[in-house]
Amino acid sequence: MSTAKDLFVIAMDQEPDHAVGQGDLSLALAGAELIDLLGAGAACLDGDRIVPGGQSEPHDPLLAEAAAALTRQVPYERVEDWLWRRGRDLSATYQAALEEAGHLTRGRRGLLPFGSDRLEPADTPVPRRARGRWADGEPVLAALGSAVGIGTPDGDAGADGGAPVLPDHPDEAVATVLAGVEDAVTELAAVQQRRSIENAAFANLWRVP
Repeated sequence: MSTAKDLFVIAMDQEPDHAVGQGDLSLALAGAELIDLLGAGAACLDGDRIVPGGQSEPHDPLLAEAAAALTRQVPYERVEDWLWRRGRDLSATYQAALEEAGHLTRGRRGLLPFGSDRLEPADTPVPRRARGRWADGEPVLAALGSAVGIGTPDGDAGADGGAPVLPDHPDEAVATVLAGVEDAVTELAAVQQRRSIENAAFANLWRVP
């Protein structure tokens, strides 16, 4: 099971007017990977620092890649730093991997929130599992989806500009990662807004007679 792959599928299932931004999705995918590594014993948290574990390598190739990317020297990496470092262009990595494995197919509508390819989930076990977890309201997947503005099966979301509704999670380490994803997505939105304002101001300079 890969929570990141499931999250990518659910993000692709969104209609174009509720598309998930590439940056937001990449941050959430990095969080999903970390949560799966915690669950597999490949990592643990010491406060907000990621300590590599000693158990066997994950079977999923992308999770194995994530495990290999963990910082193994003290002081260990903070969750926030991991999200930004590992999350760089991670959505494109998952798109390529799922397409190569046959879990994405050419469709009639553009479901991807980025790029020009018209791709949609194929009728294979990975998308079916993702949709099943989503329909069941699996807490981690629902929280990650909510953090990037995807409505949960019962309709709760931050897609209309409100704050995402993140359910409480009994596992403190998982809760720390989920909170980190929410904070990173919020920070990215602030950076994008600031750049948009700066670009608009710069453009206006050339319109002044």
